[in-house]
Amino acid sequence: MPLLVRISATDWAEGGWDLDQSVALSKELKALGVDLMDCSSGGLVPHQKIALSPGYQVPFAARIRAEAGLPTGAVGLITEPEQAEQILAEGSADLVLLARELLRNPRWPLRAAQELGAEVPWPASYLRAAKGTVPLRQPLA
Repeated sequence: MPLLVRISATDWAEGGWDLDQSVALSKELKALGVDLMDCSSGGLVPHQKIALSPGYQVPFAARIRAEAGLPTGAVGLITEPEQAEQILAEGSADLVLLARELLRNPRWPLRAAQELGAEVPWPASYLRAAKGTVPLRQPLA
């Protein structure tokens, strides 16, 4: 069974936890058998200043992946299918993890598949809501 660890790659506070320390921690965790680092950040100190923008935490995943040699998951205002695909295509992370966007749009994976031209079967519970033009109106096997 894979072991995933979520870290706060930086606390965004002067003199606090930073990305260099996260890279070092990731190397240690890799040696202990961790399979993937989920690279988030912030939320640890009340005076943090975070400049939010689409994919703002992706560079943490990219650096840990490159320097620790450990697969990573990217997070942080990833909302568009093309954005997620680009993160993977560039090798910035091994997977994209969605949180708030899935709360806003639980059908996001189906939207992403449609926009990116992938044909995927719909979950059985969604079939009654599928429009007649959906190419694969079959439940998952």
